[in-house]
Amino acid sequence: MRDVLEALARGELTVDDAAAALAAAPTAAAAAAPASLDLGHTTLDLDRASRTGDPEVVFAQGKSVTQLEDIARAFAASGEPLLVTRLAADKATAMRALLPDAVYAEEAQLLHWRALTPDSVDRIAIVAAGTSDHAVAEEARLTCEFYGQQTLPINDVGVAGIHRLFARLEEIRSARVVIVVAGMEGALPSVVGGLVSVPVIAVPTSVGYGAAFGGLAALLGMLNTCASGVSVVNIDNGFGAGYLATLINRR
Repeated sequence: MRDVLEALARGELTVDDAAAALAAAPTAAAAAAPASLDLGHTTLDLDRASRTGDPEVVFAQGKSVTQLEDIARAFAASGEPLLVTRLAADKATAMRALLPDAVYAEEAQLLHWRALTPDSVDRIAIVAAGTSDHAVAEEARLTCEFYGQQTLPINDVGVAGIHRLFARLEEIRSARVVIVVAGMEGALPSVVGGLVSVPVIAVPTSVGYGAAFGGLAALLGMLNTCASGVSVVNIDNGFGAGYLATLINRR
């Protein structure tokens, strides 16, 4: 692309010629280098960083130890950063044998290798309603930090003791994006959304008694919030919230 634009600036190409060259560039690039690596059981997306700015993430749930070892070997050979979510401890041990400097967080079931260089001075607040929501909040926090973001963890400030939230409110307001993690009836994001002037990303968790329906009650409550500026990700999806918050914070 740069070569074409420089040729256009020098007068060596017409505008029409430059437009045609740029239109053909993605096809030429795809032909020149493989966009994926086929491991037989898994096809790794090698082009994701060039398309989106961030490397591929591996979802480990349902994958065997052998499959994850193959994936680890591929990343070890390429040197590309790696984030693995929903990774059980025994499978993490197998992957770390091939990626010795990888970091694993058992509570969040998340492994990362070669985290990205920090690229933002603004913080993302990770607000958890209760201790039972902490694992999902940790998945969100570690995802943000893997992508080079600074975080501000705020734990156990649910609406059952709302004074705890007000005691931390100024800290929360200092963040550029707020992730709010809550189970039960999922009320906390609505409260936070009415108190801050930045985007709020709500994460329903599967925490709660029977009528919580494994997080469905919290999800529906968050989707029906009357607070403006609140978006919602899937149940227990700390990764999704962390990645979305990263994209917002970078802008």
